[in-house]
Amino acid sequence: MTRKLAVLAALLLVPGVLSVAGPAAAQDAQSRGLTTIGLQGWQVLTTASVRDGGDKVSTPGYATRGWLPVQPDDAGAPGTEINALVQNGRCPDVFYSDNLRKCFGYVDKLGPVATLPFADPWWYRTDFTPAIRPGQHAQLTIPGIVGEGDVWVNGTLVATKDVVSGAFAGHTFDVTKLVKPGRNTLAIKVYPNDPTKMYTLDQVDWGQIPPDNNTGIQFPPTLQVSDALTGDNAHVVQDNAPDLSSSKLTVKVDVTNNAATARTGDVAATITPPSGAPIVVEQRVTIPANTKKTVAFAPVKIAHPKVWWPYSMGDQPLYTLTTAVSQDGVLSTSSKSTFGIRTVTSRLVGKSAPLPEGARQFTINGRDFVFRGGGFAPDLFLRYDKADTAHQLALIKNLGLSGVRLEGHDMPQDFYDQADRAGLLVIGGFLCCDAWQPEDASTLTERDYRIMHDSAYTIAQLERNHPSVFNYGWSDNEPLPRQESETLRAFAEADFQVPVIASAEYKSTPTLGQSGEKEGPYDWVPPSYWYDSSHFDPEDSSRTNAGGAWGFASEQSAGHTVPTLDSIKRFLSPAEQAKLWQDPEYNQYHANFEPGHGGYAFGTLYTLDQSILQRYGKWNSLESYVDLANIANYENTRSQFEAFLHHSTDRANPSTGVVYWQLNKGWPTLLWSLYNDDGDQAGAYFGAQKANKPLHAIYGYDNGSVTLDNLGAVAQTGLSVRARVIDTAGKVLDDQTAAGISLGSQGVRTGVLKPKVPAETKAPAPAQVYFVELQVSRGGTVVDRNVYWLSTQKDVVDWAKTLGNPQATLSQYGNLQALQKLPKSQVSAVASTRPSGPGLVTTVTITNTSKTPGAAFFLRADVRRGTPGGREAPGDNQLANATWDDNDITLWPGQSQTLTVTYRAADLRGAAPVISVDGFNTGRIVVRGTGGAHA
Repeated sequence: MTRKLAVLAALLLVPGVLSVAGPAAAQDAQSRGLTTIGLQGWQVLTTASVRDGGDKVSTPGYATRGWLPVQPDDAGAPGTEINALVQNGRCPDVFYSDNLRKCFGYVDKLGPVATLPFADPWWYRTDFTPAIRPGQHAQLTIPGIVGEGDVWVNGTLVATKDVVSGAFAGHTFDVTKLVKPGRNTLAIKVYPNDPTKMYTLDQVDWGQIPPDNNTGIQFPPTLQVSDALTGDNAHVVQDNAPDLSSSKLTVKVDVTNNAATARTGDVAATITPPSGAPIVVEQRVTIPANTKKTVAFAPVKIAHPKVWWPYSMGDQPLYTLTTAVSQDGVLSTSSKSTFGIRTVTSRLVGKSAPLPEGARQFTINGRDFVFRGGGFAPDLFLRYDKADTAHQLALIKNLGLSGVRLEGHDMPQDFYDQADRAGLLVIGGFLCCDAWQPEDASTLTERDYRIMHDSAYTIAQLERNHPSVFNYGWSDNEPLPRQESETLRAFAEADFQVPVIASAEYKSTPTLGQSGEKEGPYDWVPPSYWYDSSHFDPEDSSRTNAGGAWGFASEQSAGHTVPTLDSIKRFLSPAEQAKLWQDPEYNQYHANFEPGHGGYAFGTLYTLDQSILQRYGKWNSLESYVDLANIANYENTRSQFEAFLHHSTDRANPSTGVVYWQLNKGWPTLLWSLYNDDGDQAGAYFGAQKANKPLHAIYGYDNGSVTLDNLGAVAQTGLSVRARVIDTAGKVLDDQTAAGISLGSQGVRTGVLKPKVPAETKAPAPAQVYFVELQVSRGGTVVDRNVYWLSTQKDVVDWAKTLGNPQATLSQYGNLQALQKLPKSQVSAVASTRPSGPGLVTTVTITNTSKTPGAAFFLRADVRRGTPGGREAPGDNQLANATWDDNDITLWPGQSQTLTVTYRAADLRGAAPVISVDGFNTGRIVVRGTGGAHA
């Protein structure tokens, strides 16, 4: 190695030495010469209020009085048009009630934006001052536009919307002749997003459609300043041994010669392992004039590499790749990124009637696993917040899920960086129900195929180095032949090394084969529905919106989710709150109210409400409705995830993965979520969390047997499972224990034991409600408690009327109404709080102190802001962002359970913490966060 390159390689290993000076977001790029444009702010305004054209608007010093100033988000982007209005106070409390509609009007999701002030294009304008010297070159990258855009720099048109179109289609332009030292101006005329015609994004049926249809700039433009030779597109191609005993790493860097004559330079790359000595490779290259060349280094072989695993299967070591391009010993450009060594494969397993060609099975580092995740939604206005992402990823890990599915909403780089570190998996893919899903190739043009290719290439560049991203694919429909070939060609060009799946439904292409995946249902079904594995449409295997835990379910849930009362009061008006419990047919704006929407009515909670009424009985207040809805949601989400684990060992018809639809929303919601926009965790959250505990016992609704699973990273020995059957009066009807059990990581064992439960009855015969309590112990210590409430009158699905539908039709509902007659119970609680890093941790031990034998049912704890006297502070006092390790528990007399909650001290706003405990059949108690006195 030359001395200059050795010094250069050493510099690359020192954090910050080659960072760009300036704001933090620019330094995040970790690349010499690369700056994010617009970090000091943007100015935004509709063209309806601007008479001048781009030649004047993009001129430095242009008068912008009356324009809307916009500060970029944590990704460095100015965001959408509505974001500009919200930042400037044009629509306060935009997420409360139907203020969004009142502020901006309504836009039909199936049509183009036509509502003022969004019918016209908008200008996005910012100034920048590059560190550029005479003779250097400048490359402007526009990473995509939500809509389309004309790009202007310093009074000159750089590119039109014919080229700059698509949310993810990145383009780089040589602006050397336009950019000068001092003040420069970038202006982009952004045309209205029409997702039915443009390869962009939209909210589909996930939440409200913003009236601007998300038109704007989600990812920040950047400027690369360099000498004649420019390096970019640095990445690592892995060739791992099947047993991961070794890995061959090929570093690639694109080097561009911007000069009019051939130039010779030096390219160096350093691979730094999580521990140990760095590996440096170098190559001298000669690049012809105005030419780009991919420089590929000889493979670097690493013996016994540090392997990246999902968090539930192992550690997450990350390697660092730094590259440098120099000429005559002078550094021109550099880059820095991380990657993880891991192998992802997939195959079809099982060949039974529902999925005759088999189900999709994913494998990480040679180990099969049952993927359990949720559909992730970004902020409704595409605003990115690093701290919010960190909190949401923590909530997801606290749920015990494997990861998330991103359908058509690829995220900023930081999202994937955080997922890599967290060990959470990411399913990427194209959006359904819009231009990404064409049905007729004759309607497509060469421009369409170019945008498809460019979008796929840019997506691959963004995600290929991230071990968290483990597959990519299409949504409801398989791609058209050339759509597929353009995408696969782009993925290959960018070295995107993940399985590519033809569809999220059971569809196929000749190239990719059968997807092995299925979708639906989307509205309420009974908990026992998830355990079905025999009902499907024999005439059309793509009609998979019926049937439960079999195959890989790319999206499915039981529909509407009711938050806690605290959360409801934050986003529903008093009138909407009244409608929630008094009028099941009322179309709630926060349940995705959509006039004229076909199919079943998203906006009403009618189907869920009918199931609660039939199964649990009547409610008489908002509070009692919320209680029953949380119990029903808990029961259902737990059953969905547990069923997929329970059936994972069925060799003929295995369940291999499930994506709950959806995990979250980009705004407060009553539809499809496990946690709400404010961080609130209601019954649905804790039901899903219970199902995904690392060591967990499951009661099978299908056969009444108990399954034990180990979803942790290490094998477990000396396990025992105890099952008790208890009636509503507290009488123990059955008590069994199975001991001496061992389970490997990701192991699932069925038939551990079978509790004796009361005989089934059918209406109109009286129904008996009873509990099944399962406890898993290790070394005599209980590590998992799981309580079911069941009825001798079962839910019976009418499958003839259910096949192909988004919800179930029942011929008989289960009868759990005796729960409303549970005898009153009493509990006590003791809490203690300690600091933990920047936050606080409180442990709460709850005890059933009743003298009668009945259960204290569905006990919920919350951390709240307190008064000096140890009571609840008035007003909205719940710390919604507090994260609980368990909740919504059931205890019998003498039983105790300790819950742990973590939260930010700042959320207390100077108050002391208090803990409230409510139960379905108990009164409310409040204890100090550092003591046990009753309040």
